[in-house]
Amino acid sequence: MQTGNLFDLISSDLEDEVFETLLESGEVKIERIVSLGHTSPKSGWYDQDKDEWVLVLKGAATIEMEDRGKIDLVSGGYINIPAHCRHKVVWTDPKVKTIWLAIHY
Repeated sequence: MQTGNLFDLISSDLEDEVFETLLESGEVKIERIVSLGHTSPKSGWYDQDKDEWVLVLKGAATIEMEDRGKIDLVSGGYINIPAHCRHKVVWTDPKVKTIWLAIHY
């Protein structure tokens, strides 16, 4: 059994975006991501082999989909990104930590 709190143990040093795997089993991976003004690399797109469901728990972000434009997410906002749907994070709040919950399946 594993317990925890998604808002605990968040590093105060966020020079780099933080990716933390909370659970991984078979075809499912659940991770917490913490951003503070971080974005995807300037060149290229994420093109993942698995579907990804993403929820912004706290903060705000903008995701750009190659063929669908930009989608703004605030606390409570989520998006399901199908496998091989090219996307990138173009903005996260630079003043408030954005805490994401991502489920890859």
